[in-house]
Amino acid sequence: MAEDGLAPVKRIGMVPERAKLHIAMTVFQFGYAGNHVIMRGALNLGVSKLVFPLYRNIIALIVLLPFAYFLEKKDRPGLTPSFLIQFFFLGFLGITLNQGSYIFGLDNTSPTFASAVENAVPAVTFIMAAILGIEQVQLTRKDGIAKVLGTLVSVAGASVITLYKGPIIYSPNPSSEKSDLLLGDTKEKNWTLGCICLIGHCLFWSSWIVLQTPVLKKYPARLSVVSYSCCFSVMQFFAIAAYFERDSQAWHIHSGYELFSLFYSGLVASAMAFAVQIYVIDRGGPVFVSAYLPLQTMLVAIVATVALGEEFYLGGIIGALLIIAGLYLVVLGKNEESKYSTEKVVIISSLSDNNVVEGPSKSSLIQPLIDC
Repeated sequence: MAEDGLAPVKRIGMVPERAKLHIAMTVFQFGYAGNHVIMRGALNLGVSKLVFPLYRNIIALIVLLPFAYFLEKKDRPGLTPSFLIQFFFLGFLGITLNQGSYIFGLDNTSPTFASAVENAVPAVTFIMAAILGIEQVQLTRKDGIAKVLGTLVSVAGASVITLYKGPIIYSPNPSSEKSDLLLGDTKEKNWTLGCICLIGHCLFWSSWIVLQTPVLKKYPARLSVVSYSCCFSVMQFFAIAAYFERDSQAWHIHSGYELFSLFYSGLVASAMAFAVQIYVIDRGGPVFVSAYLPLQTMLVAIVATVALGEEFYLGGIIGALLIIAGLYLVVLGKNEESKYSTEKVVIISSLSDNNVVEGPSKSSLIQPLIDC
């Protein structure tokens, strides 16, 4: 009776659940694409790579805390030492190591390159989810073969980006003033170090996406999970920055652009991104979250070319194309898997209905419906 009463509400003035997830991830990628470019500009103005993420997450925590406290006051389970340990490691992996490796990687490469490398996240997420049993892999079916092949192609693309830079394919030749301000002195950049940091960033991000799934099953208060994780990350960043960043000037904000980049990163790339990501993980699963990253790569490439005058290298283009091709093989496999599961449920339901008509003597046919 409860479902009958809720059905009209879902049809009138309500966005379908699947559409909400697509809209949420599209907004997420637009916001995060801007963060690549804005943060690169801040780095080339000399912000501290240790103090900046500390301030960024303080802003995010201030925004998230009230929502988590008031919206989840009745749903939030009690804190236990086990939950605190899990939140600590979620903050350490998903925020501290994730953002730390990203900012060092971005500083030594470029916004478009950093975004292209992030396209390996879906493949890495898929592998981790499969190992943990969150994602099912059937190598005897088309969907299983597509997902595995897509993962291998994405890994190959990430390897090409890392090992082969290649010649310049496109150079927009920006004005010298814009180039000096936002692109910085690329001769001082360590491309190999940047690649290693960005690969670490992908590993940490994928781990965070996957590990939030089992935590949410035990602690179903999404905003509280990210708030606790962010709180622990602020403590971790403060300890690291206090130990390594001894220059007092590095703790000051020296320009309006630095202040703008801090608030953009804190509000959009952290607070909004954390909330949207954990919402979609809870409703759509970890692989669904990572499937939208190619949209971000396209957006970053457009913005970076127009705003920063960024050059395109052959290795980056080849690698990005391989990664995107691999991603869509994984998505194709997911779609085939969904069709297979739907057909299986229909067949089992049909058998169950026939069994009910025939009588209770053959009730064993209903059992597979429970297993599904």
